Amino acid sequence: MNSALSRSSAAHRLLLLAGAVLLMGGWAGCATAPGGSVGAPTELHTASDDSPTRARARTRLALATGYFENNQTTIALDELKKVLAVDPSFGDAYNLGGLIYMKLGEMAMAESHFARAISANPRDANAMHNLGWLQCQQGRYPEATASFQRAIAVPSYQGRARTLMTQGICESRAGDNARAEATLMHSYELDAGNPVTAYNLSALLYKRGDYQRAQFYIRRLNNSELANAESLWLGIRVERRMNNRQAMEQLASQLRRRFPQSRELLAYERGAFDD
Repeated sequence: MNSALSRSSAAHRLLLLAGAVLLMGGWAGCATAPGGSVGAPTELHTASDDSPTRARARTRLALATGYFENNQTTIALDELKKVLAVDPSFGDAYNLGGLIYMKLGEMAMAESHFARAISANPRDANAMHNLGWLQCQQGRYPEATASFQRAIAVPSYQGRARTLMTQGICESRAGDNARAEATLMHSYELDAGNPVTAYNLSALLYKRGDYQRAQFYIRRLNNSELANAESLWLGIRVERRMNNRQAMEQLASQLRRRFPQSRELLAYERGAFDD
């Protein structure tokens, strides 16, 4: 495999990782969001853009990313340190480092790495997104919103729907449900196929008693292959509020068949609809 193809494959794997992490965890409680993403560089490079040093670093970064994808966090960190030893100015490497340190619970190190990534490339919207999520997890909501908005403002950024989704979930965590609903709606308009957005938007609508609109979004999700125990359980509660006994029982049947060990099925069988 030649170096140009290797770089192309690495960028593709980083893009796959960016999408995959969106579905990590569950969707419960309107509080789930991606733990961050590496993404491809905001400004894509061609083979001719890279110096020999950067090319070696990019190849090693792909290896570190692979370990991170496979939850081999310590090995990923070791590989990342080798990347930065080769090219200490490589912003994409600092972005991955921020994610690794977040996973290790070392938030100060994570934040410093995201800041280094943005310093190396002031248009790195992926790093801005990840910094915003870190700030959200720490309850630094105004700072998080500012980071998300910086990412969205980058003209070449293709992850606006993802960042709006994460911003909306963060706003919900902050207790600003009206703003969260508007932000999630904007995200949904950009990417109606994202199950995390659909779930959280429906959950917010359910929470404020707008059951008809909540039904629209959760039904679309539950009619897709991306439905899970949490979405089925929310659907059951929505249909119950709408007095749709037949639809409620159909969803319960799916929940029982597909997720027989789930806590959602236990809640259904206890009749704990409002817990």
